[in-house]
Amino acid sequence: MNKKSLFLAFAVIFALAFMVSGCGSKFNTVDQIKQKGVIVMGTSADFPPFEFHKVEGGKDEIVGFDIDIANAIAKKLGVKLEIKDMDFKGLIPALQAGRVDMVIAGMTPTAERKKSVDFSDLYYDSRQVVVVKNDSPISKFDDLKGKTVAVQIGTTSEEAAKKIPDVKLKQLNRVSDEFMDLQNGRCDAIVVEETVARAYLKEYKDMKILYMDEINDVENGSAVAVAKGNKSLLDVVNEVIKELKQSGEYDKLVDKWFKQ
Repeated sequence: MNKKSLFLAFAVIFALAFMVSGCGSKFNTVDQIKQKGVIVMGTSADFPPFEFHKVEGGKDEIVGFDIDIANAIAKKLGVKLEIKDMDFKGLIPALQAGRVDMVIAGMTPTAERKKSVDFSDLYYDSRQVVVVKNDSPISKFDDLKGKTVAVQIGTTSEEAAKKIPDVKLKQLNRVSDEFMDLQNGRCDAIVVEETVARAYLKEYKDMKILYMDEINDVENGSAVAVAKGNKSLLDVVNEVIKELKQSGEYDKLVDKWFKQ
């Protein structure tokens, strides 16, 4: 074997060993996060009361149920929490690229998403609803046939809306855009998670919620997403969720954010 062939053979062996060892994975382990002193959370802060912008005293802060969950995880690790706000559709790619350590954004652990990332135990259960104007002629599932329905792209709400016959989906990046479109007559209805709908209806008094079983045979519930194979972080996240529920702190957070 000549020197060139020998070099190539060693290069292949080294690359294979590198892949098997997992050294090429784009994620920070718990030890690395502790060493950095910060855990980076990816979210889409247009999803009250899970995560949203709150301006007080001229200061814009991202708050919500998911933020409190993330703070509990950061506290468990003894590190600071850094939040990166982005469009929902960009969250999993950011996690895969190593730009964030975890995603907490009211994200449902669907079978399709599980191919790309790992999920924690569920920390919240939910269901989908339809939102229409108070004077809308829509009152039941069949009335939605052929209508223009706004959804947030990449969400389980979008999957639920696809069950409507001949639906004209209007896919938007932000939930806030959905409500603006409905208010301005640019769509006939919205499909969104119930708790989020209730939060928005505090502002949009001319709208109402409709409950339809036909759109709720999709995967629901929220879980924390971490990079594929990041077991050390996943174990800590599951431990925090379990501790919050056993200590009664979880119930306090539910009262704080969902019973206002």
